[in-house]
Amino acid sequence: MSKITVENLSIKFRIYHDRSPSLKDYFANLFTGNRPAAYSDFWAVRDVSVEFRSGDRVGIVGHNGAGKSTLLKALCRVYESSQGKVRVDGRVAPLLEIGAGFHPEFTGRENIYLNGSILGYTDAQLRLIEPEVIAFAELEEFIDTPVKYYSTGMYMRLAFSLATAVHPDILVLDEIFAGGDAAFMERATARMYQMIDQANIMIMVSHDHRLVSSLCNRVIWMDHGRLVRDGAPDEVIPEYLGRGAHA
Repeated sequence: MSKITVENLSIKFRIYHDRSPSLKDYFANLFTGNRPAAYSDFWAVRDVSVEFRSGDRVGIVGHNGAGKSTLLKALCRVYESSQGKVRVDGRVAPLLEIGAGFHPEFTGRENIYLNGSILGYTDAQLRLIEPEVIAFAELEEFIDTPVKYYSTGMYMRLAFSLATAVHPDILVLDEIFAGGDAAFMERATARMYQMIDQANIMIMVSHDHRLVSSLCNRVIWMDHGRLVRDGAPDEVIPEYLGRGAHA
């Protein structure tokens, strides 16, 4: 059974200040000891404890900078915790920054293996799914062309097709996106719904509250890095829209 346990999770980023003092200010600060701080710490997630179990379809809402995407990346091991723990039981498919691992000089086929290894697939798995990835992306004619010559739609079709090729135990989505023409968008949307249906756990971030309401049986509201509410969509979303969306 798939499960994610988050215990007292906090994630801190160090923000460096680009200060270029004049020579006069430098010597004045040197002798007075009044040196400005070179950096400050920002807590993107603060003391979050939550559990996700099989059957959960969870939407995470909150204003920009609330810590939603940072929390997702912690679940996917992109970010390490500064404090607390994250325990994941099950295979995770992170659809966060689709195509982020592509190399522009490599062909589409080469990028399947490069990006696939980043996503955690073995060479044997990639050999099995390669034909289906290429066919779904409709790139048979261009698969051995360097992706730097691809249009944006072609690039995103390949990235989406690879990222969704294997059905995971745990599906993590950050602002569902698929690039391409209307026909591809229709097929991509159908595949996304199929993946959501087949995943044991689905966790998503989206600003589309109607989509969250339609797909999720649970909603988490985050604000300034902290978990504010965790409950049913028809309870949490109206409260967020009434009090939190413009906070």
